Amino acid sequence: MRALFIGGTGTISTDVSRLATSLGWQVYLLNRGNRTDKLKDVSGIHWITTDIHDEKETESALRGMSFDVVANFINFFPVEAERDIRMFNGKTRQYIFISSASAYQKPLSDYRITESTPLANPYWQYSRDKIACEDVLMAEYRRSGFPITIARPSHTYDSHKIPVSLYGKSSWQVALRMLAGKPVIVPGDGASLWTLTHSEDFAKGFVGLMGNIHAIGESVNITSDESLTWNQVHECVGAALGVKPILKHISTDFLVACEPELEGMLVGDKSNTVVFDNSKLKQLIPGFCADIRFDQGVRRSIEFILANKELQIKDPVFDAWSDAVIEAHDEGIKRFKASGVKW
Repeated sequence: MRALFIGGTGTISTDVSRLATSLGWQVYLLNRGNRTDKLKDVSGIHWITTDIHDEKETESALRGMSFDVVANFINFFPVEAERDIRMFNGKTRQYIFISSASAYQKPLSDYRITESTPLANPYWQYSRDKIACEDVLMAEYRRSGFPITIARPSHTYDSHKIPVSLYGKSSWQVALRMLAGKPVIVPGDGASLWTLTHSEDFAKGFVGLMGNIHAIGESVNITSDESLTWNQVHECVGAALGVKPILKHISTDFLVACEPELEGMLVGDKSNTVVFDNSKLKQLIPGFCADIRFDQGVRRSIEFILANKELQIKDPVFDAWSDAVIEAHDEGIKRFKASGVKW
């Protein structure tokens, strides 16, 4: 069985590449070759060094080749979906598109998310582009039988990054704030539920869909069944660091007013309670279980980052922004109290 992964070395795809190879798949990775070191310990991977955005160059690199599965991990826009239809229609038995659970309606009409939950996110262009990609691919499935499977991951993390609710260029700066005893911003009251999935668990679900004839024409959530509040998420991160984090709760509206670009990530995603129903995935893959609990997974991530200094990326701009936002928030409260206005 031959699989072509476009990308294949990112947060959600590296462990997919590892697992598929270990299970006997012939895995071809098509990318620009910038992160081959992430899989240097995996033998048997075939590297195709080219840029998928150069269609002619890619067609030349793939001339005469066909695959049982093609999965594009770096497809974000409808024009890219249309390009992949041109390139792979008739050359693969299954094309897997990696969409996003952020595409589900905001606000949700029900906190329990299934694959039939409507797709509509007026707050985040990223999500709307993913929805548009799904529309293009499903239309081609209905028109010509293009063998599409849509995977919808939620917040997936690996050993290279700490998942938190708000960060800048690097989430490690949030860990540094915790270690320094500085408050960490948590949008809202931190009580909304969130789902975090370790990349190794995601890989089990994804590889289980590969070559699965029952998955053709289907959309499938791939997430953990564990739900935590954002307060619990940050408490787990602090525990893994050996500290008790100081959580500063600030409303999402206030944060977006301070930085409008946060609207998509917060209002369109992280500020909403999300609990996923993975019944469909388990029906397609009997025995599937996401068994890496978050407190265990994040401890592994922090241990890995502490052992690899190049991943300990500081972000002084975000650090200063956090201090300024907290100061503005607290100053507003002080001013109100000083006004003497009573309820």
